[in-house]
Formats: sequence, C-alpha cells, structure tokens
Amino acid sequence: MTITKHKSILLFILLSILILLAACGGVPEENTSTQASDKVFAVADVLTLVAKENDITRTLYTKGIVGAGKKQGLKFDEDWQDDDVEAGPLPALFLRGISSDIRKSSTPLGLYLGSDFPINASNKFQGKQASLFEKIKATKRPQHFYEEDQKMYTSMFADLAVAAPCVNCHNDHKNTTKTDWKLGDVMGATTWQYPSDSLSYKEAIDVIKAYRNGTKAIYTAYLEEISNFKVDSTKPAIGNKWPSKGFYLPTAEVFIDSVRKLTSYESLEKILLADNTSSKETTTTSDLAAN
Repeated sequence: MTITKHKSILLFILLSILILLAACGGVPEENTSTQASDKVFAVADVLTLVAKENDITRTLYTKGIVGAGKKQGLKFDEDWQDDDVEAGPLPALFLRGISSDIRKSSTPLGLYLGSDFPINASNKFQGKQASLFEKIKATKRPQHFYEEDQKMYTSMFADLAVAAPCVNCHNDHKNTTKTDWKLGDVMGATTWQYPSDSLSYKEAIDVIKAYRNGTKAIYTAYLEEISNFKVDSTKPAIGNKWPSKGFYLPTAEVFIDSVRKLTSYESLEKILLADNTSSKETTTTSDLAAN
C-alpha cells in the first residue's frame, strides 16, 4: 500500500473520530487550539472526502427516495416549493438546497453543479472549467486546480447518471438541450471550492459538518412541505420505513444515519480493494497553484 493510500485512510479515520468527539463534546479542551492552528490536510484531500459523501447522499436520495417514491405515488417537481404544488425536490434541486444552506454557514465552502448541456443555462461551464470538464468526461477522473480569478482552490468531480429518474427527467424536460442521455453518462460535474490550500483538523471537520447540516436542512424542508399538503391521502407516513416498503418516507435522522453508514462502508471497501486498484499520487499544493 502506498504512502498516499495510507494518508487517505488516516484522513478518513481521523475526521470520523474527531466528528464523533465533537458531536459528543469529547474533544479535550487543551488540544482544541493546537488542532485549530495546525494545517494538516491538503484541500484536495478534504474536498475529495466531502465529494464522496455527496455522491453517496445523492445516490441514496435519487434511488431510495425519488426512484422508489415515484413507484409508490410520490411526486417530485422543480417547482416543489410552490403553494399549489404537492411534490418533493428533484435530485438537482436537492443538491441546490444543500449548497444554499452551506452558503448561509460560516464555513467558506462552495458547491455547485455544472454541465455542458445544462437545463438551466446559468449552470453551463465556462472558461477553464469547461476545458477541464472535457477531461472529466473522457476519464471520469477528478480535476484539482487553483481558480485564479476567484482565488479559490477548486475540485471538480464527475456527476454520473446513476438512476433512471435522472436520465428521464433530463431527456424529457422542456428546456433540455440534449435528449439522448443514458445511464452511466457523465451528465455534469460537482464543483467544490475552498479559499485555502490546506486545512486544520477543525476546518476539515467544519467542512464535513457544513455539508451534513445542508443535507439535513433540505431533507427537513421536504418533510415540512409534505406536512402542508392539503390532501391527506398524498401524505406518506414518516418514520423509519423507506418508499421501497410502501407509502413511507424516513425521518431526517434515519436518512442522515443511513448516509453515514454507507459512507463508512464505501471507505472500507476502498481500503479492502486498494491493492487491486491503480494508485495516483494526491495533488499537492504546489501542483494546484501551478495549474
């Protein structure tokens, strides 16, 4: 196993332990200032970690909530927050909700979804990001670079068509500019930005917490929308069951807990399969600044 792989494993373990300690109030008082001042994580490593959690979260929402929910009669619409629309957010709007909540936080983390064939013209990649997106489409590998005009360290990750609802929605949308999307296609890229080339323990934890808080906020907003549905027969039972079991939706706590469990499982799988995969050195700070 390479040094880089050891670092990635250590990064995940340390952040997981520290997030748990922070949630339980168990971080020793005398160590807090030291942890906050030491820049120990490269920005590309932290953005890769949060991007992986985002992939898992969006896949769970797309397949477990939207895909399974539609089969039970649940509706999802781009105008889901309008008073006369009884529906939930589409996957892209779920991500937009997370991004919006992150912007309200004190964590300087940027997140948005772009494409070369977006439904919303404002989401079309331009300039350097457009050229790097061509590399992502060809290789499906992330691109880490320094955005000179914005003074932000940026990481772009392939956004794949992982479920039929995504493909069908984009192909059939009235404003679509592409109608032949297929499962597995690179539909766009999630783009993450942070103003520093390295992060302390506390800053890295804040990034993960900001994302998780955003996830909980948008999912909670969806459940609150359901509570305002005028027709009782359109309101699913909310508890510990998922749409795959019937006309149900999980609570926000159940949804978030499932994300955390899947994130841990995914990381373990990467460790177990590490010897069978090709290694690539993590982008260094100097590499980011040079691009």
